[in-house]
Amino acid sequence: MLHLTSIVDLRAACDRARGDGRRVGLVPTMGFLHEGHRSLMREARAETGFVVVTIFVNPLQFGAGEDLDRYPRDLGGDLAQCEAEGVDVVFAPTAAEMYPRGAPLTTVHVDRLTADLCGAARPTHFDGVTTVVTKLFAITGPCRAFFGRKDAQQLAVIARMTADLNLPVDVVGCPIVREPDGLALSSRNAYLSAEERTAALVLSRALEAAAARAMAGERDASALTATVQDLVAAEPRVELEYVELRDAHELAPVNELADGTDVLLALAARVGATRLIDNVTIAIRGGEATADLGKRSQGATNI
Repeated sequence: MLHLTSIVDLRAACDRARGDGRRVGLVPTMGFLHEGHRSLMREARAETGFVVVTIFVNPLQFGAGEDLDRYPRDLGGDLAQCEAEGVDVVFAPTAAEMYPRGAPLTTVHVDRLTADLCGAARPTHFDGVTTVVTKLFAITGPCRAFFGRKDAQQLAVIARMTADLNLPVDVVGCPIVREPDGLALSSRNAYLSAEERTAALVLSRALEAAAARAMAGERDASALTATVQDLVAAEPRVELEYVELRDAHELAPVNELADGTDVLLALAARVGATRLIDNVTIAIRGGEATADLGKRSQGATNI
């Protein structure tokens, strides 16, 4: 496994792989890897011949007062996990390598899809995400890029950006990975105390309860979001920031679940000082609803 820190070296490695007839699979991360990231690596390994994992805590996507300085980091552990998954290249640049002139004058903005949900509380976040992802796509070149569906708004934004700019990248959304008790895997789970972690389980349970109502026939969006609100309100350590029912692709508000649609029931909440997000996708076909909450991890992770 190659551990690269230079843009020039990564670009050359990807060009060589494509020259050898191998398709490049890209897994962008901010490090402190867990089973969710490793599941993306496995998808990339299964679908491509040359797997690149990027590890970069991107300062552009952190707003004032957010956790840039204390965001968890473990490069040694990350490299070991990547090697165990058969990754070909880990690209772990410095901020100076990615932004040699400081904050860039050129950024990438996706309108409308970033205006609310997480964008309301973090107004500069998605411009930081789309700018760094565009840079990584430009450095890597034509590839298949793998992202987790836990960050559902981010996935929709990146997919739209890639399509709008005709970037030579196939964006692949992969299932949410959860702890055995249902908590969605996140590097920020490391911030939670034991009591907060127990309290955070209300988030997945609330989504599951709302999904069960949809599968039982409920089609009214306000009834489904109220299910989540009521359950979360009963947990004093958790403060709900939002819960919304949206079109799973365009993120437009949905008032009623209609046949033939895929909808996203998404939430963000504060558990103590830690902000967590989670979601469930509900599909309506032939009048029947099915729900995708992701999959549960079978083993321990590093968080």
